[in-house]
Amino acid sequence: MIKKLSRDTLRRKRHERIRLRITGSSERPRLSIFRSAKFIYAQVIDDSSGRTLASASSREATLAGGSGKVASAKAVGLALAQRAKAAGVGAVVLDRGGYRYHGRVRSLTEGAREGGLDL
Repeated sequence: MIKKLSRDTLRRKRHERIRLRITGSSERPRLSIFRSAKFIYAQVIDDSSGRTLASASSREATLAGGSGKVASAKAVGLALAQRAKAAGVGAVVLDRGGYRYHGRVRSLTEGAREGGLDL
């Protein structure tokens, strides 16, 4: 009998494969994205020191837009870029977390680019 893996298990395996190639340094930290059914979370992480430099999520009252998930993801990207700039980060490496680059993930990265981050 063939055992069927869940979508989340498959995503986690993809994320592990991606993380073998992508690491964040102090010059170019990693922009990590996590997407749940309701919210989207993003962090700028320096893997060499193991520190989170900036973070934003759609759970925050100021970023939770009533205009849909894609629009709120763009607002999260803009806010994250602003916070990363304040922390002295200008360029990041994108870690899409095993998700396809479309929809909310794409909207968040476009918002981060508009905010001034170099991806």
